[in-house]
Amino acid sequence: MNESVGFKELPQSLVIDVLEQTQRIEQELLQSFEDLRVKKEEWRGKLIEKNLLEYDSNLPPVRSPTTCGVDGSYAVERLLTTDIVVIGAVAAEGFTPPSEKRHWPNPQHFVHLATEAHNPEISTLLRAGMIGLELVLAKKAPHDLVLLDGSFTTPIISFNQWFSDAEKYAHLKIVKKYLIERIKGFLDAYHHILSTQRTDRQWVAVPKYTTLREIGSQIDDEEESLASYDDRGLLTLVLNAGEYTRPILLQKPSSPWHLNTSKLNRFITNTDGSEIETLANQIAQFLPHIYVLYYRPRAYMPALRLEVSQAIANNRNRLAIVLQGIKDQYGKASIMEPYPLYMADRMVGHLPQALPTCRHRISQSLAKNYQGNINDIFVGLHSYRTEPGR
Repeated sequence: MNESVGFKELPQSLVIDVLEQTQRIEQELLQSFEDLRVKKEEWRGKLIEKNLLEYDSNLPPVRSPTTCGVDGSYAVERLLTTDIVVIGAVAAEGFTPPSEKRHWPNPQHFVHLATEAHNPEISTLLRAGMIGLELVLAKKAPHDLVLLDGSFTTPIISFNQWFSDAEKYAHLKIVKKYLIERIKGFLDAYHHILSTQRTDRQWVAVPKYTTLREIGSQIDDEEESLASYDDRGLLTLVLNAGEYTRPILLQKPSSPWHLNTSKLNRFITNTDGSEIETLANQIAQFLPHIYVLYYRPRAYMPALRLEVSQAIANNRNRLAIVLQGIKDQYGKASIMEPYPLYMADRMVGHLPQALPTCRHRISQSLAKNYQGNINDIFVGLHSYRTEPGR
């Protein structure tokens, strides 16, 4: 790859400054890797001492499960007169066992496209809707193992952010005609995923990024040497292929989990309000019983953070199904996450790129049918911000 491409249109003096600072970072990272290498065996010893290190070969043998991954995306096309917004969720199947006949003929999806008035909080509202769609898709998936992109705690955080803004932004379509109408279904799917006891379905959350240190805090012994490493970075170095950490409870928040649904009362009927409040309370009761483990399925893969329900964490057969399914979904080193999550991410990640095309089609149609000055269309549908590379 031509290194100059990354510096396109930057001033020469700025490029020189960046390259000089890059040399300093190279030395910092080299020292960091050397420190990790020296400490690796010591930290492995502490994992063993704390009874936190496990081996997938010691789990009961299970057949390869069918899998799917669920991911979502949202985007805002900010125009001079309005915004065009989109949210979507996609469920993609993983590699299917040879004897399996169950499958979805096509990737499953939900999508919502609309215009909205300019609003500084629109991204927060779209994210809540996107997560709700992901939960509904995950609930309906007919697979043994369903992988969700992100943490099990992400929905409650996003829904609370939306609830706090519901009254202020009730005029927006994403709130008035979408989130409020579907919140009961979103919460029902969330509760079902957290609470189900059925052994033929395993829902697992797979966050790509986390700063939590449930494992590191247990083996730290007040050493400052681990303070700068999150668990995923630490355990990628320490774990060998086929090793995982014993499931432990998810790190508790500073205050108990809760869903503040009281601000929805003016938008819903008494019956729906009662059902929504019940679901909210039940969800809050299950979140403290989420377990986390780290698993390194292959030597060429990083450790994965996996969040599972208590029913899975305490059942070695179900845990074996989860780890076997994860291990089956790695085909090559260039894909750094389970294959169905990779495919769902790839598919839905292109959704924001479709908005300019939608805008272009809309502008062409309006130009044909608008009775006024065509400049109104051209200017009104122009991007609010300068678009790089154009």
